Amino acid sequence: MLRNPTLLLAYAAAARAWSTFIVPHADGVDDTPALMAAVSNYASDASIVFQANTTYNVWSPITFPPLTNVEVRVEGNLTYPTSIETVQGYVGAANYSGAWIAFTGGNNVTLRGNTDPDWGWVDGHGQQWWDLVQQVNRPYGWLFGNITNGVIQNMKIYKPIAWNWLTTGSDNVHIFNNTILAGSDNASFPFNTDGFSAGGTNLLFERNHVVNGDDCLTVINGAKNITWRDSYCEGSHGLSIGSLGKGGQDSSVENVLFENVIMNHTLYAARFKSWTGGNGAATNVTWRNIMFIDVPFPIYVTQNYWDQNVGPRPNSSSTNETHIENFLFENFVGVVNDTPGYVEGSCVSDPCWFYVPGATGKEVVIFDLYPATATNIVAKNIFARTETGAPVAAMCNSTTISSDVGFVCWDGPYIPTALGL
Repeated sequence: MLRNPTLLLAYAAAARAWSTFIVPHADGVDDTPALMAAVSNYASDASIVFQANTTYNVWSPITFPPLTNVEVRVEGNLTYPTSIETVQGYVGAANYSGAWIAFTGGNNVTLRGNTDPDWGWVDGHGQQWWDLVQQVNRPYGWLFGNITNGVIQNMKIYKPIAWNWLTTGSDNVHIFNNTILAGSDNASFPFNTDGFSAGGTNLLFERNHVVNGDDCLTVINGAKNITWRDSYCEGSHGLSIGSLGKGGQDSSVENVLFENVIMNHTLYAARFKSWTGGNGAATNVTWRNIMFIDVPFPIYVTQNYWDQNVGPRPNSSSTNETHIENFLFENFVGVVNDTPGYVEGSCVSDPCWFYVPGATGKEVVIFDLYPATATNIVAKNIFARTETGAPVAAMCNSTTISSDVGFVCWDGPYIPTALGL
């Protein structure tokens, strides 16, 4: 068979155009400088590989330049410095990028871990930070920022110091089959170990496994078209929108779907939080098919989020709060933790920061709304029992909302309406 030599040459040229960089490693030294010295030569049409069977010393932050058609493969393990002071020094520096490993922009970027259970781990050595309750100059783990057409898959994070993933400014990113293990070995609490902070547009999160001490997923200001599904959250503060509107900020979140999620021993399952005095709106948000196990607050909506460290709960009758439009909580099944004397590990104040005045601890749903600020917020097909066997309750002030919310809007037993069945 005759072959077209011009076409063969074109294929050969294309093959040569793709390059692969194996990140070098040396025992006992920081491997970041060698990567940074070479990375600009592999900013397009390239694979950057942390090779398997190697533990890399990421002892200083990595900041990738804008990338085009690049995959970063974490096939080996990565380890942070074990020195708290070393990490704090970099985080406190003027040129710090905002995350220990930062992707600062680009198109068609893939970050891929290793499916081998022994390799592809990123060890933040967070336990020592939690034991000391050290919260000064903690790093965000990963910034996947301003990426168009991206993938984050099969990444495995072990004992991160604090926040894990941030996708601010990114569009069309698929985040799947990732693992975060931020569980403590003792009574020390893993403060602020948020799993994923979803900023950007058109983000699909699926089949992620998160054990941590703060929001499993939080959807932040400016996010639009976000889906989180088929995942597991343990020990977290829930599937959250916000917090929005701090300092009067005009915030916007639109088109969010959480579905098919197991929430195990979490403080909240579904949560919305906006600050008193905020502006803007959160619209078209659905939590669907949620199983909750040992959860004190399965459904919790508040427009009165505040910092207990700076004073008492604010009181406002303003309609300039962050508005809520088209919220649906559908098909929730599980057990409310109403154990007497229960205190969650992040409680550092008296009363606890998550204290709700008047709550009995048996509420499956709490709507803490300002008047005339919520439109079409409904809970339906909610099936719950309490651990103690006491009747399940609800909290809802009927003077704040005139529409049917799917249950009798009062502080009393949870009684679904026809809309809620």
